[in-house]
Amino acid sequence: MLRVAGSLVTNQVRAYDLLRMFGREGHPTPLGQVFAEYGRIAKTEHLLRVVDPVDDTYRRQMNRQLTVQESRHKLARDVCHGKRGTIHQAYRDGMEDQLGSLGLVLNAVVLWTTRYIDAAVAQLRAEGHEVRDEDIARPSPLKHRNLNVLGRYSFTASAPAGGALRPLRDPDADGLDDHDDGAAA
Repeated sequence: MLRVAGSLVTNQVRAYDLLRMFGREGHPTPLGQVFAEYGRIAKTEHLLRVVDPVDDTYRRQMNRQLTVQESRHKLARDVCHGKRGTIHQAYRDGMEDQLGSLGLVLNAVVLWTTRYIDAAVAQLRAEGHEVRDEDIARPSPLKHRNLNVLGRYSFTASAPAGGALRPLRDPDADGLDDHDDGAAA
């Protein structure tokens, strides 16, 4: 198994040829069976860690990761609302262009939200509020209730004055939404 992995890493054998060596005529070869059994070990270990009644650390970690992924998917669905978020290109390059554009917009939203979260934390610290590092790890830049994803968009090549962010909103001011989670300014 190590020789096979080494051959693949050093480009001695192509992945396509390796997959052909794992099975012939729809049946696994002995080498293919070895790799399948090895994969079952990892799968069994995963299942045992999930159902472990004593230590639920693994389940919590897995749940946290799933929550992050679901938040990203929800943001993507909300941003890509045209045609109910489905890709309707008849050719692969068109689909890749749409997915690439969606990824670019999602990255821009995360960057924008992260910059404002950082600005809010810096302002809180400057005002003398205690902000613990473990609390800073909790806000997610994937929260997007503050974004208006409907309407017309204008993309112009302009830079903010002096590269500065717009002022943060005052949480005590009237006009804030009741459901505003404070994830971004």
